[in-house]
Amino acid sequence: MISPDKIRNVAIIAHIDHGKTTLIDSIFRAAHLFRENQRVEERVMDNNELERERGITIRSKPCTVHWGDYLINIIDTPGHADFSGEVERVLSMVDSVLLLVDANEGPMPQTRYVTMRALKLGMRPIVVVNKVDRPQANPPGALEKTFDLFIELGADDNQIEFPVLYGSGLNGWMVRDLEKDKHEGMEALFETIVQHVPPPEAELEAPFRMQITTLAWSDYIGRIGGGRILSGTYRKGQHFERITTRWKNYSQKEGEWEVVNTAAERSSHLWVTRGLERTEVEEVTAGDIVWIAGPEDIMIGDTFAAPDLTNAAFPPLEIEEPTVSMFFLVNSGPFAGNDGQAITLRQLKERLERELRVNVALRMEDIGRADGVKVSGRGELHLAILIEEMRREGMELCVSRPEVITIHDDDGNLMEPLEQLVIDVPEESQGIVIEKIAKRKGELTSMDNTGTGIIRLSFDIPTRGLIGYRNEFLTDTKGLGIMASRFVGYGPWKGEIISRGRGSLVSMDTGEATSYALESLQQRTVLFVSPMEKVYEGMIVGENSRPEDLPCNPVRTKKLTNHRSSTKEIDTGLKVPRRLTLDQALEWIADDELVEVTPENVRLRKAILNADERRKAEKKRAALAGV
Repeated sequence: MISPDKIRNVAIIAHIDHGKTTLIDSIFRAAHLFRENQRVEERVMDNNELERERGITIRSKPCTVHWGDYLINIIDTPGHADFSGEVERVLSMVDSVLLLVDANEGPMPQTRYVTMRALKLGMRPIVVVNKVDRPQANPPGALEKTFDLFIELGADDNQIEFPVLYGSGLNGWMVRDLEKDKHEGMEALFETIVQHVPPPEAELEAPFRMQITTLAWSDYIGRIGGGRILSGTYRKGQHFERITTRWKNYSQKEGEWEVVNTAAERSSHLWVTRGLERTEVEEVTAGDIVWIAGPEDIMIGDTFAAPDLTNAAFPPLEIEEPTVSMFFLVNSGPFAGNDGQAITLRQLKERLERELRVNVALRMEDIGRADGVKVSGRGELHLAILIEEMRREGMELCVSRPEVITIHDDDGNLMEPLEQLVIDVPEESQGIVIEKIAKRKGELTSMDNTGTGIIRLSFDIPTRGLIGYRNEFLTDTKGLGIMASRFVGYGPWKGEIISRGRGSLVSMDTGEATSYALESLQQRTVLFVSPMEKVYEGMIVGENSRPEDLPCNPVRTKKLTNHRSSTKEIDTGLKVPRRLTLDQALEWIADDELVEVTPENVRLRKAILNADERRKAEKKRAALAGV
């Protein structure tokens, strides 16, 4: 058992791609967590297949390293704004944070958000200026912008005097003085953590008490709760009280709260994290981060306390509210079941309910549709990750276009979610970017010339204005632009936004696409399918060059005659079709269209496949709108 004064609990926070997970790799190597001849993959903390493919961290994960006689608990947190709720909760488990800042980019939108949360909790961050060895790196400039950010966020005198380290997480070195210190080793980082991160405030002699801040799930054990023990000692199998609380005014999530449930429980399993793995133990003590299984209904914010302990409950933890929703529907297309498992509505609900056990930012709402449910999350990526996981499990389903969740203020005015958007673009592309974002109701708030041919633009923009814009942005900037955004709150409805200026190329028949038909269609469209690919009526096979939808017959064949054509030997050739990924397809579709997701294919289709039924539905909608 380790004394609390020898424990350091710290989280690594930063904007996406600023090097959190890569830095942890170097920490592991410096702490000799692996054998010298052991083969270790890069970004070892990203142990999920999707995390490795996308190069992002999706869920917070703890690990531990030993340095001298100190135990350092490190929590790797997501950098993408859609998973910011993971960061909010884990900060209550640690006593300080390592704030990573890219020496080239400086503070970005998510940097501001996570720093604000840490400062509000009274933490004194350790600033790590990372990637200082890269071309165009400007460590003094990045540090100055970080200092300005702390002042803007209202940091106190102690927080302003933050310790600073410079280094390269990829190459495995950190120093206090970039000019004088030798660029090797991570000793400066370990020394700074031990010196500046306070030990956990733990009362060993007090009764057992902890709060659940994160959840996990096991098909064999059930729900698992994780958190830091704040006082006392606990042995596996002992009884304790599980106390659930909530805010009295849920809309404000502040002020008074109340206890809504208490239950007598006992643990069946007890773990601590050592290195990368959970290790089952018989006893844990205050100051350490632990995992407990046993109670069936563990919730975020629950208090676990010794029996008969009065006034033991903690205030509820804030759980982030969804901003984007879409419909998850049973696959009703003619090719359902060809690639994977054609699930029923009951199976769809069961899978989503399983996800709700650990994904607390997700919401599922049964609105009475016979073919599906409404699912809400923090953003497009949050929902796209879930869809991709279901797809890889062999399921088939259809999903609708993401739409924002609106609310009404006290005066009845319609409010919508707003984002702070930061864009880095080449100078020659700034005009088209500003023009396109203005059409999406974005307002330019600042413009900064970095002196390297890159312009940094900041906008306030409705969340729905960003839906479907990323691909257009990459085209306008020739792939050289970088955009990042974060949710900042709700504001007045900005009016209608025309997001897609081109219509769909809709198949009128079912069969295999032919070269003969596609060759004539590609003259005025962008194709999504290849010859010999199976298509069906109502399936979208391309993008029209004009705003309206264009019916077509991609399975049409050339009529055979006994006359030789003078142009028979001329072959214009087919262009390579554009293949949309799942994320791109969700952004591209219109309100009356769906994405059909299977283990093998991502298809686009109309919600109503039959052309006559689509026309009747359109007339009905027009009549209702006229009324």
